[in-house]
Amino acid sequence: MSRITEDCKFMTENEYFRYRAGGFLIHDGKMLFVKSDFGGGYYYVIGGAVRLNETSQACIEREIFEETGIEAKAERLAVVCENFFLGDGGCFDGKDCHVLEFYYILKADDIKNFKEETDEGEKLCWIPLEEVGKSIIKPSFVPERIDEILNADSILHVVEDREKRKA
Repeated sequence: MSRITEDCKFMTENEYFRYRAGGFLIHDGKMLFVKSDFGGGYYYVIGGAVRLNETSQACIEREIFEETGIEAKAERLAVVCENFFLGDGGCFDGKDCHVLEFYYILKADDIKNFKEETDEGEKLCWIPLEEVGKSIIKPSFVPERIDEILNADSILHVVEDREKRKA
């Protein structure tokens, strides 16, 4: 049986949809993020597109290894986010984007094989936990609710909608 490597996403002329998994990896009091190459100098939660016939948990474990060289395990699903925004770079620049995101709390016993850049050349950054709430991170619920994300006893459901934030 062949392994399908097609990402769960589609694009129209004006719209983009993606199914994505992300991970919160903490080491020595710092959380791992990616420094975006696109406008604004923001950070985002490491992760990537879920592939057809892949679980979101398997995706984030695969993505963490591919992007960082770290073998991490998902400890628990922390957040499900329905994220609506206007694309600000790359193939979805200017498109109305809808991303369904599953965010996991991750654990890694060893980070000795850590890479400093993703496979796309973006910089990997460890931000001290006490600075996460003050940093420019997308989606914006992450810095706003980081304590709740890390300490909740249940899965958080977040709808991140740029239109509601303008009001």
